[in-house]
Amino acid sequence: MVAYTRDEIISTTDLARNVATTLGQIVNRDKEKIAISKNNKLEAVLINIDEYERLKEAQEILEHLEIAKLVDSRKESSTISFEELLEKEGVSYDEL
Repeated sequence: MVAYTRDEIISTTDLARNVATTLGQIVNRDKEKIAISKNNKLEAVLINIDEYERLKEAQEILEHLEIAKLVDSRKESSTISFEELLEKEGVSYDEL
């Protein structure tokens, strides 16, 4: 879980009143992140667009690595052709 300092948390009310200033703090990198709270519960995080894009790229790379790992694990499993499956199940192409 990510920790937030007191100055990184802002209420929705304060955000509405100070949106330009708050956005400026993120754009100018005065703050790395700002957590937005509503009814004393953290609801969202505001981050710089460059950081967001970096995180999305990292997520995509991790997804690709997971897929590659799954493909590699399946390479070692035994497989049968579609024709062999039909024969095993006693089904012909005409019956499909």
